[in-house]
Amino acid sequence: MRRLDSARLGPWSVRLAPRALLIGLVLVVAACAVTVVAISVGEFTVPVPDVLGALFGQGSPVAELIVNRLRAPRVVTGLLVGAAFGVSGAIFQSLTRNPLGSPDFIGFTAGASTGGILAVVTGGTALQIAGGSLAGCVVTAVLVYALAFRRGVRGYRLVLVGIGANALLVAVNSYLLTRANINDAATAGAWLTGSLSGRGWDHAIPVAVALAVLLPVAAAVSRPMRMIEMGDDAARSVGIRVEAVRAVAIAAGVLLCGVATAAAGPVVFVALAAPQLARRLTRAAGVTLTASALMGAVLLTGADLAAQRLLAPTQLPVGVLTAAIGGGYLAFLLRKDR
Repeated sequence: MRRLDSARLGPWSVRLAPRALLIGLVLVVAACAVTVVAISVGEFTVPVPDVLGALFGQGSPVAELIVNRLRAPRVVTGLLVGAAFGVSGAIFQSLTRNPLGSPDFIGFTAGASTGGILAVVTGGTALQIAGGSLAGCVVTAVLVYALAFRRGVRGYRLVLVGIGANALLVAVNSYLLTRANINDAATAGAWLTGSLSGRGWDHAIPVAVALAVLLPVAAAVSRPMRMIEMGDDAARSVGIRVEAVRAVAIAAGVLLCGVATAAAGPVVFVALAAPQLARRLTRAAGVTLTASALMGAVLLTGADLAAQRLLAPTQLPVGVLTAAIGGGYLAFLLRKDR
């Protein structure tokens, strides 16, 4: 069993799991380390002291230009997008009680891709592509939820309907690409891979706002979600409004997935792997939102750093690397959990 300690501050008390707290601190340190290294290395290497100086406004003009205007926005966007995918994956894996209950598998990422492709082939701007991606994710989620609803939404039914929707949307995406002109198809194909290249503060800020708004919502329903993992009847017996909690959690997860996809494209497998790795490291019995967010941030930023440096000076889109890593992890997960 996990050891739980409690901390009290006035009328409030908080239960702490020392192992989860330790893993969280390790992930914070790892995220900081990856951030500094990712900002430091490149065609023009900036020494770590100069990176830290530029981040705190005390660097040289050249260092501040490279760090604050060119590299930091990309890295921060990666951290935020990874965190959003991690939390979204944790929510859906908890609701479905299935490690494959990820936006990548239940159609939401494919729906976001459809919205983005439609915006591309109709000549949309970058803002319209982002808006189309978010709208596609939300519309897909509403349809999947409605089709899976039958006196409530069961986890297995949500997964099965989502897998069917995902297959249909992948076919739609392929059709749209074949009907687009060569330039639009190339643009859409590059966006579909998922990349942090060229990302600026205008990409990072919406994701940061979404996390600031939706993380407290997800945290508020995380405890009822743990009870729902034990079964709807058990949750109702202690007064939990199961469908209301599930609807709020799905809304938060869908919006996080949609905003993250709008910012970086459909980066696959982060939402699948981050919650599972966090859960295994912390040995938590239920949903681990904070650890999943930190793990997602570390995974995506670390993968982007590797994608830039493995074949330097050629840079790979981060989605290529996460797909390669995620495919191997999925095989491991299926083998281990049968």
